Amino acid sequence: MINKTLFFTYFYLFVYILLSSGVILYNKWVLSPKYFNFPLPITLTMIHMGFSGAVAFFLVRVFKVVSPVKMTFEIYATCVIPISAFFASSLWFGNTAYLHISVAFIQMLKALMPVATFLVAVICGTDKARCDVFFNMLLVSVGVVISSYGEIHFNVVGTVYQVTGIFAEALRLVLTQVLLQKKGLNLNPITSLYYIAPCSFVFLFVPWYLLEKPVMEVSQIQFNFWIFFSNALCALALNFSIFLVIGRTGAVTIRVAGVLKDWILIALSTVIFPESAITWLNIIGYAIALCGVVMYNYIKVRDVRASQSPAEIIPDRMTKDWKFEKRSSDLYVPDNVSNNGGSGGGNGSLSDMNFDEEAPLISSSRVSHIGRMQLANHATGK
Repeated sequence: MINKTLFFTYFYLFVYILLSSGVILYNKWVLSPKYFNFPLPITLTMIHMGFSGAVAFFLVRVFKVVSPVKMTFEIYATCVIPISAFFASSLWFGNTAYLHISVAFIQMLKALMPVATFLVAVICGTDKARCDVFFNMLLVSVGVVISSYGEIHFNVVGTVYQVTGIFAEALRLVLTQVLLQKKGLNLNPITSLYYIAPCSFVFLFVPWYLLEKPVMEVSQIQFNFWIFFSNALCALALNFSIFLVIGRTGAVTIRVAGVLKDWILIALSTVIFPESAITWLNIIGYAIALCGVVMYNYIKVRDVRASQSPAEIIPDRMTKDWKFEKRSSDLYVPDNVSNNGGSGGGNGSLSDMNFDEEAPLISSSRVSHIGRMQLANHATGK
């Protein structure tokens, strides 16, 4: 008989991989002119934000699943607004990339995420430059360059959009650590959606009004309610599936699942979208980049374990079921999710955060109490 806890752990991992891959492929299918033909990435992102914000409002204000945090105007203006701005930008640029480059190549470019976050964290002073990490980042960058060189349908515009989205997300992660940590604000996934989604919706309205509204007025854009409802629902479900996975597993398991998901997604995208052909140079370049990412993850996990006392180390299989509590401060700690043992003061960096770009609302704040103990001070990319 398989252990019940182990069964649910693998089940949640399977759901996470399924939803994460599904959301990416679904977005590509909706946006691509060759398929559903809804080439309006800002509009699609606004639908996601509006839906997520509405669900979060009902969960917080109506059903009272969690309590809202003590949010002052100062905190909202100095923390939530800038974080929401970079969050909206990362989604806007990332979704726009689907119009120009393949899903497989996008996944390969996303290997740059640790590089971008590490560089931003070092510049902002939340992480320290280290030779071993630097060489890993160099290896990742070389791999991505080789993969790009081998891309058959290389598109400069799409690549620039994707890389810009990656750096916008890196800035958001670092801002989340720097700004929220100073205010001592703790957000769980529901309160993150509650505060950030509406603000991101407002930020997206300006580029939507200037860039996509005129297109919608002159073009016959098809709008299927069930398509967009199911798409937004999948994106929301992905956020919560990541949350369940964090509560069930440790850092190593999550990172291995992320690597497995990337390879599955690349393979699936070439089957579902025949135009997304990949070459051996693509594969070799991505494999090199992945080696750098794996080595980087190993260094980070090693640093965490070295900084832990034996009493703090909790095996994955001993992780208990996690349940929502009424106090939101007991759920997530976005301002203290660092596993960089080399950082002073225990704050660390966000450069090794294992987040999923399709569910970034909780990517910087999705370490549960159990996960926080397992990872000491830092956890969670795609």
